[in-house]
Amino acid sequence: MSKNKNQVEIPENKLVSITEAAILNKVTRQAIYVAIKLNKLKARKETTRWTIHLDDLEAYRKQKYSRSKSMFNGELLFDNNKGYHSVNQVARLLGVPAQKIYYATRIGQLKALRKGAAWVIHDQDVKDYAEKKLGKKANKLKAAS
Repeated sequence: MSKNKNQVEIPENKLVSITEAAILNKVTRQAIYVAIKLNKLKARKETTRWTIHLDDLEAYRKQKYSRSKSMFNGELLFDNNKGYHSVNQVARLLGVPAQKIYYATRIGQLKALRKGAAWVIHDQDVKDYAEKKLGKKANKLKAAS
């Protein structure tokens, strides 16, 4: 057995338990269970114990943290070419904290569309919000994007 930087012993056969997978991914055990149930993470149940191959855990980690590749109904969620952005992308475009954008969508100041587990915001809605609520001109936003 070898140890990784998180001090979890990794067996030579490259299979880990739910607990070990959670520690390696820095998430809760429940998050691992949910990923398995949603078929986002491959795992095998042997009698009463789930095992996860490290290669599958790595593939899940790459997909999970790659928001730019997130899909919904076969389409890219944050397709900047079609004018759709994530909340964090909009916050960067406007130079404000992401929390401000989340709040603006929640109270109806900024129009956002729910696609699966994500919120997407269109360019025109960003421009309208910036002009009405932040006093920023659309041409300044165009230069930032």
